[in-house]
Amino acid sequence: MKMETVEMTSISLKRPLAEEDRASDEEEAKRRKVLEPCLAGDLSQKEKQRADETEQSIKPESGDEKIASKNEEEDEEELDDENGETESFADMMKHGLTEFDVGIAKFVSSHAGFSGILKERYSDFVVHEIGKNGNVSYLDDLSVPVDNEDPPDEIFSVLTADDKQHLEELQLFKNKETSFSIEVVEDTKEKRTIIHQAVKTLFPGLETKTEDRDGKKYIVAYHAAGKKALATPRKHSWPKARGSYCHFVLYKENKDTMDAINVLSKFLRVKPNIFSYMGTKDKRAITVQEIAVMKITAQRLAHLNNCLMNFKLGNFSYKKWPLKLGELQGNLFTVVLRNITGTSEQVQQAMTSLRDIGFINYYGMQRFGTTAVPTYQVGRAILQNKWNEVMDLILKPRPGAEKGYMVKCREEWAKTKDPYAALKKLPVKRCVEGQLLRGLSKYGLKNIISAFGIIPRNNRLMYIHSYQSYVWNNMVSKRIEEYGLEAVPGDLILKGATAVAVEEADVKNYTIHDVVMPLPGFDVIYPKHKIGDEYRDMLTTDGLDINNMRHKIRDYSLAGAYRKIIIRPQNVSWELIAYEDPKIPLVQTDVDKLEGKPLPVFAKEGKYQALKMEFSLPPSTYATMAIREVLKMDTSIKNQTQLNTVWLN
Repeated sequence: MKMETVEMTSISLKRPLAEEDRASDEEEAKRRKVLEPCLAGDLSQKEKQRADETEQSIKPESGDEKIASKNEEEDEEELDDENGETESFADMMKHGLTEFDVGIAKFVSSHAGFSGILKERYSDFVVHEIGKNGNVSYLDDLSVPVDNEDPPDEIFSVLTADDKQHLEELQLFKNKETSFSIEVVEDTKEKRTIIHQAVKTLFPGLETKTEDRDGKKYIVAYHAAGKKALATPRKHSWPKARGSYCHFVLYKENKDTMDAINVLSKFLRVKPNIFSYMGTKDKRAITVQEIAVMKITAQRLAHLNNCLMNFKLGNFSYKKWPLKLGELQGNLFTVVLRNITGTSEQVQQAMTSLRDIGFINYYGMQRFGTTAVPTYQVGRAILQNKWNEVMDLILKPRPGAEKGYMVKCREEWAKTKDPYAALKKLPVKRCVEGQLLRGLSKYGLKNIISAFGIIPRNNRLMYIHSYQSYVWNNMVSKRIEEYGLEAVPGDLILKGATAVAVEEADVKNYTIHDVVMPLPGFDVIYPKHKIGDEYRDMLTTDGLDINNMRHKIRDYSLAGAYRKIIIRPQNVSWELIAYEDPKIPLVQTDVDKLEGKPLPVFAKEGKYQALKMEFSLPPSTYATMAIREVLKMDTSIKNQTQLNTVWLN
């Protein structure tokens, strides 16, 4: 089969930016140097994507649970309403990134592109995790394993809302009290036992005892092990024969994995670090994945199904081990593209190409942030050891989509350079900006490295990984431009975990699907052809030495890695669907099946046409990049919102 590359073109609907919003001349020149050959003409597709407001994910049962479920996202939404911002989302996003800005510039298929709406509804994007054994995670069983060691269900109702509030304050050291007493109104041994069990089960870290006072019985709750009691569940209360970890399938809608775990931990009144998982999943989607939690019973977890909206927990089992990040085989995607304009022949050609050839394994737009200051710029400044620039990039005012209070925080910082004053403008301090300001307040402006170190390690490394991804995307576009879709001498392929260069005599033994390219680092080799020099030139232009990617701070030393440049999805299938109502769901979810909802019935003809596709991908690949190859369109939020605004108007 002959394969040809098709050039990605610039965007016809791009609005001109104000001069101060443009990348620096040096930055622009560098991008042009790398990607100039990839540009030609204008896109003609007119796509749209609705910017739905985040839907509320929590339905508290009582006053105390409202406190437990209140999360940062809800705080931000309320504060945003108070600020009364008037600028439209599309206007704000005109300052964001396009695919070209992060090196995404080529296509591999030859079909004509067509338009379609990506994620018009979050239910149009469904992800099922594929575990290390190859099994796909489905939520299809809400039953709780029978266990004689479990306390009775009355523990969930025996305490009043007032009791729960006082116990939570005691558990979290929110007041000066060292104990809290509950009067046993109907005094029987059975009633006292249930209250003891309820306190110990629902409030990890608290112990109980019974006291007689003036002829009345009281259950007294108190801390047994000081302030560290909340960190780990009570060891002696867990049956020895039962595995220490409860594994379950988590179904969630419009919530990313970390947000979901934070919500679960608040409801269970435990630390988030007792949860483990194999991979993080998209927010704007319906996702199904396996989670493990240490020494929390299936009974307690199942009770959350009564308290939470847009969450469902099931398929419970006890095991002796937690889950480890990266253990999964991949993800199964079910994606609906609405209102497509392509003919059935165009769709057939596009999907056949995706199945047989694949797509360029670019890092997707999520990797680079959504604001006018891309995360890769911060990563580059870290690697350059330019800490004042790191601080400035994170905190300086920027155009684009941000909460009103964040804008005020940035303005205060620009005006005063006072971290205390800027921090006061932030009601939600768990964001990166809030953490950095807290660090600067603690360590001072002359010790930015320590201040930056307050930010959680994974968040700090995200910036550096973003820079690596930026380099990789640019170099792959250059590789495809220079050598097309065949393996050539000097390309790298993996033998085991070791990369070796393809020799002239062996080149016929390999295809483009074998070729890998390195993310820059101290423990990788580079292609032995022109693209190896391009890596060196790009890093040199950025003030970095390709031969010395070690950083004086060990955390920021880059080992590098290898990544396949073309990915061929597995289990590819598709169908065209006619529909009349844009609001009807076009996918039957796991919860729909559990509730016995019938499959959507599609008309033979309809006002609109949708493309429903299913495919599986390995970890760390981006489904949006596969969809981009089908539609031949820019998937950036900037472009999607501008196109959507034109469509709506």
